[in-house]
Amino acid sequence: MSDLGTSAPKGAQAHARAMAGTRVEAMPTVPASATLDLPHDVRAEAMLWEQTVPGGGYAAKELHRGARLRLIDLKGDACVSMLVFNAERPQERLNVADTIKVQWNAYLGAGRLLLSDMGRVLASLLEDTAATHDAFCGPSNERSNARSYGDGSNWGPCPNARERLLLGAAKFGLGLKDVHPCINWFKGIRIAPDGSTQLEAGPFPPGRALTLRAEMNIIVVLANCPHVLDSRHSYSVTPVRVSAWRGPVTASEDAIRNSTPESVRAFLNVEEYFRR
Repeated sequence: MSDLGTSAPKGAQAHARAMAGTRVEAMPTVPASATLDLPHDVRAEAMLWEQTVPGGGYAAKELHRGARLRLIDLKGDACVSMLVFNAERPQERLNVADTIKVQWNAYLGAGRLLLSDMGRVLASLLEDTAATHDAFCGPSNERSNARSYGDGSNWGPCPNARERLLLGAAKFGLGLKDVHPCINWFKGIRIAPDGSTQLEAGPFPPGRALTLRAEMNIIVVLANCPHVLDSRHSYSVTPVRVSAWRGPVTASEDAIRNSTPESVRAFLNVEEYFRR
């Protein structure tokens, strides 16, 4: 390696090339088939995405119908804000209000659906060992982070989830108007009898995970930042591992598809969409 240091172009080039083949947090594994720790029963050639998103980080990916997406809270203090779009027509996107209303349940868990604003299932939740999620509060923002940590700017030491989501959405030509209300995974909100919101903040045991199944061709945008209601004065959030792999399209006899009349209707809307 050059002794010029990274302040000089040749030194920076030598340093960058010397990093080839090393595992760097926040960098995706390329190709995804080179993943060292494969999900159970998943072949290397089926892998689509493997990345560790650090605290304050973000990531985005297009996934095809049938893909599985797994998030693992590696150290028990992650908070992953998620946006979901129809990859073919991004004006169709996750509608959190309908996700709650149509399913008659505000607390997401295994067997629940993420619904679009056009009545279709964008993704279904196959597995969930966390059971602490939030469909109420949305992402943190610059002002909320400034109140909590003294700085909430996107490029400062305490970046906020809203602007991190914007960075991820921008990779697909989307802008500020497209940063819609999100789901926050791994930090739970419960509504008390008096109507107040109560945050289940953790930290929790490491290794909690959830697995989603893409029911359409989707764009997923993630931001791993402290929850907007986190009362700690330190910027506390730990890495999340993101893995995605190819999987079969949901069959007509699928248990989640047929679990409720509302679920059947949402899947029929998807099937009609792909009949075009």
